[in-house]
Amino acid sequence: MQKPYTTLIIDDEPLARERLNKLLINFPETINIIGSAKNGTDAKQKIKALSPDLIFLDIEMPGLTGFQLIESLETIPLIVFCTAYDTYSLKAFETNSIDYLVKPVRLERLEKTMGKLKQFNTRSTSQDILDVIKNITVAKEERKMTSIAVKKGDKLIFLKLDDIFYFEASDKYVTINTDKEGFITEKSLSQLESRLPDYFLRVHRSFIVNINCVKEIQKYFNSKYVISLNNKKRTNITTGRSYKEKIKEWIDM
Repeated sequence: MQKPYTTLIIDDEPLARERLNKLLINFPETINIIGSAKNGTDAKQKIKALSPDLIFLDIEMPGLTGFQLIESLETIPLIVFCTAYDTYSLKAFETNSIDYLVKPVRLERLEKTMGKLKQFNTRSTSQDILDVIKNITVAKEERKMTSIAVKKGDKLIFLKLDDIFYFEASDKYVTINTDKEGFITEKSLSQLESRLPDYFLRVHRSFIVNINCVKEIQKYFNSKYVISLNNKKRTNITTGRSYKEKIKEWIDM
């Protein structure tokens, strides 16, 4: 009888780690959870110390992304990629020893992953995994956003991302804030976050900030920060507590 895979959960979102942990304990014959990691740097240390058979890995993390983490490892374990974004060529992950899950992870989909894990005989080579990552990364770069379309009256105009200071969610809409004016988009912050380039950072459940437009950042109480932008209004944004790790990683880069 095959032993359960020693497993490490890697995700920068605490709720995502908790949810996946709760789902995985339904499969004790296949999964033995030995720990979790809150970012790529933490994960690298724990992979080296614990040598897990399997990792559930978030792709998009601040600082060291999931792909960058894998490229830095000497020995690559089995991987189940987890992503909130369907813009990747996800079918490319469906090899004999790689799988992917789209967030929020569903128990029914996880059952398919368990079935696949039971059939694994050997790990794929590190080069096989790196080749997949290279292809996905290239495909992602080709689709990177440079502008966003918004309606203004009967017109459709295109805003350059470099001209956007921040996105703010309010009620059912998101406001795109430039120095000239604000524009409304029906896209959610989560949808925007999945497509925006790396210089946009989610700092609060209601705010995504263009970090190239940050003038200064100050510590605030209760594990929060105040971010000051260099726009004409000198906007100040107080960050959310749950985003402190992302912000600290950005500051330390």
